[in-house]
Amino acid sequence: MNGVFLIVAGIIVAVSTVQFYRMWKGGTAFDRVLAVGAIGTNAVALLVVVGFAYGRPEMFVDLALTYALLNFIAFVAIAKFLGQRGGEEA
Repeated sequence: MNGVFLIVAGIIVAVSTVQFYRMWKGGTAFDRVLAVGAIGTNAVALLVVVGFAYGRPEMFVDLALTYALLNFIAFVAIAKFLGQRGGEEA
């Protein structure tokens, strides 16, 4: 059963590497912010998968929910900041 969780975790990490590239080479600041948000979402999914792999989903799901809330708040704050600036490149 842990092999399935290892494969799923590998897929999540592979998708995250593509998003890291988008964050690094993004065309605009909004593209970079979206990539960071997607990486945060993948981190939440990875936490849940790791929780099931270790047989402690209740603890890891709580951590994932907390991280998801922080990720959402940070995403909204950065998007609002960039919206007020006009989305110019730094």
